[in-house]
Amino acid sequence: MAHAFYEARGGSGRSAGTRPGDAVHPEVVEVMRERGLDVATRTPHKLDEDDVRWAEVVVTMGCGDACPVLPGKRYVDWNLTDPMGLPLDDVRTIRDEIERRVADLPGGDQQHPE
Repeated sequence: MAHAFYEARGGSGRSAGTRPGDAVHPEVVEVMRERGLDVATRTPHKLDEDDVRWAEVVVTMGCGDACPVLPGKRYVDWNLTDPMGLPLDDVRTIRDEIERRVADLPGGDQQHPE
């Protein structure tokens, strides 16, 4: 969700997980479509050191020791609940919080080009 929101605001980002699934969770696809963003065809990717090296800011979501740590990188932890299997109202709450936090990232305050 964060990756899609960041790109929609004009940023360039990557998304990866420590234990990625085979596809984006259906409940995430549904709530993101409500915001006009289609993430259904995105493929989850395992986080690796190249992703961390590439990033200006590494946003983690509670991965702890499973995330690669490189000296000199800025890390921000968003300890949010995994939306997998949650009711849609709960996933919407998580989505809205992620959208708010993305706007606070460097470059996240850019407006989506019309």
